[in-house]
Amino acid sequence: MKLMKSVLVGFIALFCFGLSVQGQENKPQQRPKIIAFGSDSPERGTTRVGYWNNEKNQGAGQFAIDYGRPVWKKDYEDSPKFDAMTKGHVYRLGSNFWTTLDTDMPLQIAGKNIPAGSWYLGLHRSDDGATWSLVFIDPAKARALHVDASEIERAPIAYKAPMTAESASEAKDKLTIDLTFLKPNLKDVTLKIAWGKIQLSAPIQVPVPAG
Repeated sequence: MKLMKSVLVGFIALFCFGLSVQGQENKPQQRPKIIAFGSDSPERGTTRVGYWNNEKNQGAGQFAIDYGRPVWKKDYEDSPKFDAMTKGHVYRLGSNFWTTLDTDMPLQIAGKNIPAGSWYLGLHRSDDGATWSLVFIDPAKARALHVDASEIERAPIAYKAPMTAESASEAKDKLTIDLTFLKPNLKDVTLKIAWGKIQLSAPIQVPVPAG
């Protein structure tokens, strides 16, 4: 009799366990609260202007932009779709980690005074789509809010500098950012952004002696 009771109790326990497992299998999969991503090494570009003091034989200042290079998609050539993504929005510049400006001297970009330091960069397009601006975000404030570059509209903007839209002679398959200047005028640098048929530029004045 005791043996039959033990067998019966074991069967009931096994049956209940089976129901529990079946219930878990039928339960809809829930998305995890936290996920990890981006452990690869995507292609990035860097453009830099540096100054050297020949009399002292030492650096006299520099600034650089580091950025991810997203590929232009055919979908972006659909004007209504692209306008919906960009008009009236702060738009991500680059891919993966933030596009950064690192400068050890103050710069004047399109008339805006940008202090020395490190800045996250993005683009803003006006509501009517006619004008673009380069936006500067304080990395410390973005870090405090845990803002990913893909959530750039959550980040507070410190400065905004207007950019000039130009007609592109050729389409750029990947985002390309350049800092260029003409010798001997070392104080005037041009920032150029090209991606697909989009081409933007802004003048940069650098506080170094012309000589």
